[in-house]
Amino acid sequence: MITGVNTVVVWVLDQDSAQSFFTEKLGLEARTDVPFSEDVRWVTVGPEGQPELQLTLMVPGAPVQDAESAEQLKSLLAKGALVGCTFTVQDCHAAVKELSARGVTILQEPRPQPWGVSATFRDDSGTTFELLQPHQ
Repeated sequence: MITGVNTVVVWVLDQDSAQSFFTEKLGLEARTDVPFSEDVRWVTVGPEGQPELQLTLMVPGAPVQDAESAEQLKSLLAKGALVGCTFTVQDCHAAVKELSARGVTILQEPRPQPWGVSATFRDDSGTTFELLQPHQ
C-alpha cells in the first residue's frame, strides 16, 4: 500500500526561472538539477526540514507529452488555469506579507475557511497555489 508522497510535479514554462522563484521567493531549498539529455533536466526543490518531499519543476514536452499535448499544457499555464499544491504555514497573514514583499503575486488575501486560514498566490509560470494555516 501507499506509505507517503515523494515527488509532486509542478509544470513550469522555464526551469531556471521556476527554480529561482521557488527558492528565492518561496524559500524552498534546491535539491537536484540533473540533465537527462540535451533538452530535459530533472530539477527539484523542497521544504527545508521535509527531505522526503520534493517538487519537480518540469517543462511540458518530451518524454512525458507529445508536442500537441505539451503546447496545450503550456497554453493552460499561460492562462493561469492550473492549480498546484497547498503549502502549510504557521501564520498565513505573516506568510502573505513576506511573500508579497518578495514580489509574489497574491491572488486571495488570508481568510478563514472551514479547514483553516487560507490564501492563494500565483507562481511565475501562472499556476495557483494555496497557503494554509490549519486549525490548531
